[in-house]
Amino acid sequence: MTGSTATLHSDTANVTAIGATIESRLNAYDWTDVGTQLDANGWAMLGGLLSAGECRALAGLYEGGGRFRSHVVMARHGFGRGEYKYYAYPLPHLIADLRTALYPRLAPIADRWNQAMGIDVRYPADHADFIARCHAAGQTRPTPLLLQYGEGDFNALHQDLYGEHVFPFQVVFLLSRPGEDFTGGEFVLTEQRPRMQSRAEVVPLGQGDAAVFAVHHRPVQGSRGVYRVNLRHGVSRVRSGHRHTTGIIFHDAA
Repeated sequence: MTGSTATLHSDTANVTAIGATIESRLNAYDWTDVGTQLDANGWAMLGGLLSAGECRALAGLYEGGGRFRSHVVMARHGFGRGEYKYYAYPLPHLIADLRTALYPRLAPIADRWNQAMGIDVRYPADHADFIARCHAAGQTRPTPLLLQYGEGDFNALHQDLYGEHVFPFQVVFLLSRPGEDFTGGEFVLTEQRPRMQSRAEVVPLGQGDAAVFAVHHRPVQGSRGVYRVNLRHGVSRVRSGHRHTTGIIFHDAA
């Protein structure tokens, strides 16, 4: 695992190469279609974004070789069962590059959603400027995280808000192989529309796939105009094996 971890914490030349690779991968997706999927369902798939080697390297950081600011055991807080760790700054290069490169592709969609919902907040074009906004408001703790589940573990439905400044999207990456490394453990989204029962949707992630999804709410066109739909996300019970995911949240925490 040492060699794989070095890929994430490499010298400047390799960091530049990783960044260019992420840019080229993201350019291969149809972002108009991503926006259409987000509008229709509140989530969109970015299939095969990470390689198997990158997935193994990130998962390997959990037990050593990674820098983390905190360790959360879910059962202690009523969050479910399982555990996760928040990365410390500086983030692993791959996580930092993904966060920086994904943000400007999602910011125009975030602006459009806020406009539709009558929310005045707009987002700068560059992630560094948005992070500066968070830090000026006292939200200075990094929020990207690495999660680990074993047999019987699950993540209760929740939202990752963390403070006044919230970017409307986040991204989850499945690092393990469903059906081989673990069974069960499906990524689940629910939405609550006014005067209707909640709708649940299972997102079919494979190793290396990413899902972009709404953090809090999304706009839906109704007969009387646009209204807000509240979303939550979680993970169903893992039936066997071990499951690792990493999540990128674009706002920092207070």
